Amino acid sequence: MSQLADLKGYVSYALDCTRFRLVRDESDVENEELVFAPEMAHQIFGESESIFGYRDLKIEIMASAGPLDLYFDISYAKKVEELQTEGLKADDVEKSLASIVENASYYTNLDEFKRVHASKAPSFRPVGTKVDEFKHPLDGTEPGSRTFEVYVSSAEDAEYMKFHTRLEMFSFWYIDGFSRVEIDPLWLFFTVYERYELENNNGSVEGDVSNVRYATVGYVSVYQYYSYPNKVRPRISQILILPPFQKLGIATRLIKHSTYDYFRKKDNITDITFEEPIEAIQHIRSVVDARRCKQLPAFTREKLLAGFSKEMLHAARETYLINPKQCRVVYEILRLGVTDLDNEEQYRAYRLEVKKRLNMNYSRHRRDLARAKKRGVDVTAAMCGLPSVSERIESLNAEYKEVEEIYGQVLQKLLAEH
Repeated sequence: MSQLADLKGYVSYALDCTRFRLVRDESDVENEELVFAPEMAHQIFGESESIFGYRDLKIEIMASAGPLDLYFDISYAKKVEELQTEGLKADDVEKSLASIVENASYYTNLDEFKRVHASKAPSFRPVGTKVDEFKHPLDGTEPGSRTFEVYVSSAEDAEYMKFHTRLEMFSFWYIDGFSRVEIDPLWLFFTVYERYELENNNGSVEGDVSNVRYATVGYVSVYQYYSYPNKVRPRISQILILPPFQKLGIATRLIKHSTYDYFRKKDNITDITFEEPIEAIQHIRSVVDARRCKQLPAFTREKLLAGFSKEMLHAARETYLINPKQCRVVYEILRLGVTDLDNEEQYRAYRLEVKKRLNMNYSRHRRDLARAKKRGVDVTAAMCGLPSVSERIESLNAEYKEVEEIYGQVLQKLLAEH
């Protein structure tokens, strides 16, 4: 029993012992201020996100800020084999890390990593076609701004995909359910880079291209689905902004401008959809779309209170490439904004309309079972699996409460902008 208790000290939580760093200059490998942590590790180390076999385990992952060449350092005070514990082996940490790096392309020798960084960083340039550029003020009271550029590339571009596989390594730590994309010409990647200049202390002229460097920020992947009869429906699949660049409005820029402006110029786009966006991305999307639709004649206060309409669907799609499902969400957000919550009749009408939409799948399923029963199909087991009417009402009220809270957050964001 005491032996088992001793082994507990050889279990490490991956999120606690893993650290990342993006290296722009050789001195950055020692800069603790640059360290950031992963958000998840179950896609690398299993559902428990734990690693067995090491005491005081530390995993350091560094990437050259531009080309993203990788360095792994795994250190520990003791390993379980050293205790001569029969039948127990330590997890192979390096093997787990190597599994998320294409062709096991990484370094474990720090000096070699530094040499590669020094040789590749100065000449690294974004691959693809530049489609956007924007600035963000510097932190604090310093004057000036940071410059970001967005480039679009296709999965057919072998040079870009070689780079993208290194960027995807981070996706395993920050995108739940992530899997690498297959090489398909219908995939497009909007990759963001920060353009900066080295400190001018070598006598060179400011603006000299030899001083220009690029740091990789993140990306959006978009799959171009076919839309009958001869159009395309782009679906935004994955969005990753590396932690050092978060809270700068970059994801909002990608959704509101970079991808939207790119597809808006084309005449064969039906609308733009999202693949099961996480809560944070859906919030950004809803704020952007609600802000836009609020200005359209189809979304006046009178028309919102009159109910959802084909005019809204048409205006949202034709003007801003908003698909029907998202248009309905925008309508519900904006209608909540014009609903007098102190007017019981008006507020009740709003709640009923939203609940009707939330209950649609449940109602359809009950109707399908009723039809099957009329045809003589035994649906007893299926009916038993459904919640009772009272249970459904209770869960529906809870769903509605959550939806109204989310919509309220979007409306607060819209109000704060005025």
